[in-house]
Amino acid sequence: MKPRGSKDNRPVNLELTTISFPITALASISHRVTGVLLFVSSLFLVWALDQSLASQESFDALTALMSSALVRFVTWAFLAALSYHALAGIRHLIMDMGVGEDLKGGAMSARILFVLAAIAAVIWGIMLW
Repeated sequence: MKPRGSKDNRPVNLELTTISFPITALASISHRVTGVLLFVSSLFLVWALDQSLASQESFDALTALMSSALVRFVTWAFLAALSYHALAGIRHLIMDMGVGEDLKGGAMSARILFVLAAIAAVIWGIMLW
């Protein structure tokens, strides 16, 4: 809110696609997004657990469903999100202990986070296919 009589003529940019976010912001936003994805996907996991325990027939049907390429991709995406979220959580815990709290340390830990998460995603992909 501008003070009365202020002549602030700076442009206001509200289009998020044109803003260049720093790597630390991308790491933080990604951590939140993966948390939401994990919460939503937990509904599917509870359903799958219920189906696997209901009867032998439902277990066999679930096994057939889990062997499809689409479900394997969804499983890979879940595991990649889980890995990223866990690694980002560890990064936050380390920063809470006072390590890497400055801008340079935060940027470096964000880069390390993205590299480790990419490696974990590749490893999950190899294990699933």
